[in-house]
Amino acid sequence: MLDIETTVRGVLRDVLGLSDDRVAAFDENTPLFGALPELDSLAVAGVLTEIEDRLGILIEDDEVDGEMLESFGTLTRFAAQKVLG
Repeated sequence: MLDIETTVRGVLRDVLGLSDDRVAAFDENTPLFGALPELDSLAVAGVLTEIEDRLGILIEDDEVDGEMLESFGTLTRFAAQKVLG
């Protein structure tokens, strides 16, 4: 799970242009969509595509909803479920 968390942090940093310090401070409850101005509807596609590429997973359109993007924890758990099956 730690590697997946590190990967998700890296994606948010790289795609959204966030600083290392800012991303390092994210915890499970850190709100994402609607709270991070950098994570708008256009950026969501880039973030999810990059997560797919880095973790070798496929995220179907019908899996994408506001709940999975609600917090750092929900996004990380979603990615982990996809990786672990």
